[in-house]
Amino acid sequence: MSGNFKMLAKTLFGFEPILAKELRNLGASNVKEGVRNVTFEGDTGFLYKANLSLRTALKVYKPVKEFRISNEKQFYRELFSIDWPSIFDVSQTFAFDTTMNTELFNNSMFVSLKAKDALVDRFRQDVKERPNVDSQNASVRINIHIYENQCTVSLDSSGSSLHQRGYKVETNIAPINEVLAAGLLLQSGWDGLTNLLDPMCGSGTFLIEAAMIACNIPANINREQYAFKNWLDYDEELFLKIVDSSLNKVREFRYKIIGYDKAPSAVRKAQTNVEHANLDEYISIERKDFFRTEKPTEGKLHLVCNPPYGERLNVEMETFYGKIGDTLKQHYPGTDAWMITANLDALKHVGLRPSRKIKTFNGKLESRWVRYEMYEGSKKQKYQNKE
Repeated sequence: MSGNFKMLAKTLFGFEPILAKELRNLGASNVKEGVRNVTFEGDTGFLYKANLSLRTALKVYKPVKEFRISNEKQFYRELFSIDWPSIFDVSQTFAFDTTMNTELFNNSMFVSLKAKDALVDRFRQDVKERPNVDSQNASVRINIHIYENQCTVSLDSSGSSLHQRGYKVETNIAPINEVLAAGLLLQSGWDGLTNLLDPMCGSGTFLIEAAMIACNIPANINREQYAFKNWLDYDEELFLKIVDSSLNKVREFRYKIIGYDKAPSAVRKAQTNVEHANLDEYISIERKDFFRTEKPTEGKLHLVCNPPYGERLNVEMETFYGKIGDTLKQHYPGTDAWMITANLDALKHVGLRPSRKIKTFNGKLESRWVRYEMYEGSKKQKYQNKE
């Protein structure tokens, strides 16, 4: 027997194909894309590796039981039948997270409560004691997913969301989620084979994720805590082997990653985060106003940015986005420029025709990830006519 089992990784809207590719590259088998998730198979070592290395996963779940349900009593019996004392110790805390789309139950709180009763009763039967619930900082988190009459009970192997990489000690008003930044970079085709610039770098998320992709550094190498470390079957020696093996695949990066920001506080925060991620040899950050800059390097430049869009940072949209277009047109030849914005009207003022427009979400805000190809000289000037 191979020791392989089914797992599920959660991701953001539109990143399913990227996550599936990441999983295949890591060595997962039976990879299948779902909606905001990808299922796959692997062994315990792969569960550790997935948490450590996946850039576009928010959580990795290990299903422990799948069953059909018709009523509340049957649901209780199925939950009671799981050998909970073999999974975690009675001295540890636990919590259930329930998501459902079913007519069998009216509310997810009720389902979580029933599940808690079953788990506690099983502990009382087997070890004569019960573990406590901690909804905020549970040692062990258990996910219940009910769709119509199909129920899946899974262990949350990650704990806090995997976007919490462990390197970000300073943030700004509108930071971009690390998983979103990594996914957008991968969608843009970033492979570490050119120079990269983020001219409005904020706390430096794009820069750090770009450097980690370029150097093939595991996404969560700076993170200390994973929920699987609290399971009774946790194998510390195996986990450390996975870490060593992943670090052996790190590669050298020969180009520059540059960040600008107008605000001194943002520059300071970004520098602190870069140092915390141990990436200061690859990333340089300067205080500069993008609208007063020129392309800082020779050859092809990959530019990414998350400009203000009026939701949390107040700018005059029409003028601001017009200046982005003018700066790119006049001072950034030979640049592949990518920009995310939730202000879809503002895009009309850039004055350039995007060669790609990808729907995405920044938090709950529907956004666009757009690409502007700035050619060298006057080549194909027609593509850069104002719309």
